[in-house]
Amino acid sequence: MSSVATTRQLAGKGAARAAARKRSRMEGGVRSPGWGTYTLLTLVVVASAVPLYYAFLLSTSTAGEIARNPIPSLIPQGHFFENVTRVLTAGIGFWQALLNSIIVSLATAASVVLFSTLAGYSFAKLRFRGRNWMLAFVIGTMAVPTQLGVIPLFIVMSRLGWTGKLIAVIVPAMVTAFGVFWMTQYLSEALPYELIEAARVDGCSMIRTFWHVALPAARPAAAMLALFTFVGSWTNFFWPFIVLGSSNPTLPVALQLLQASYFKDLALIMAGVVLATLPLLVLFAVAGRHLVSGIMAGAVKG
Repeated sequence: MSSVATTRQLAGKGAARAAARKRSRMEGGVRSPGWGTYTLLTLVVVASAVPLYYAFLLSTSTAGEIARNPIPSLIPQGHFFENVTRVLTAGIGFWQALLNSIIVSLATAASVVLFSTLAGYSFAKLRFRGRNWMLAFVIGTMAVPTQLGVIPLFIVMSRLGWTGKLIAVIVPAMVTAFGVFWMTQYLSEALPYELIEAARVDGCSMIRTFWHVALPAARPAAAMLALFTFVGSWTNFFWPFIVLGSSNPTLPVALQLLQASYFKDLALIMAGVVLATLPLLVLFAVAGRHLVSGIMAGAVKG
């Protein structure tokens, strides 16, 4: 006699149903999320969207309306396109700054994915002396504040004659400690040694093994790393502001020029913020579903 039937006879139907649910979970049954999970997720989404929507509301107002009422109504006003036109004609070089941000973000994301995957493959699957110590050193650099290296890095860029050029922003960000750690952890689980040994038996060199075996296996994690790196590079203000200045700015640096010395037109500034955020929203809308499907496929295959 089964345990559920025994429980029904001894403790009743309620206890039998509870035992059946517990047995189903133990056997690998998946329980659908309850209302509490959906409520929590809804609150997180709303809390994340409120700052952006507030910036949009300010961008649809005027400076006088914001001065009279800093908390606008929930209904957008009719000055958004007027403020956008003012941003584009404000003399900050918006289109050049937008192009610079695209170049820097794409180049940084591509280089971080390539070099981090190379380093992650080496740390995860290759055997060499000092591997663990080197990986620990790379991870330890994440604890060092970026601001500590600004002065020597600026001196190096000045000696190379790169100040005011986009290469001064791209080269220092071509590989990150987080990217190396991320790819190391992923490849150590998702890439079995049998595939590497099979490629070597077929005569593949080290580079061909990486290109045809490791890189396809790392595609889901590489896609997420590329997205995070692109967003971080797009919104980076500190280092581009120092090394580029207003002569050849990226988008965050150019938007900082909208602030006057004694008066800040919040409607103008928020319109620029919304314009700078729109490409990221489009990127998430286009690539979000593919990234999630890639991650799930990688999780199932791993």
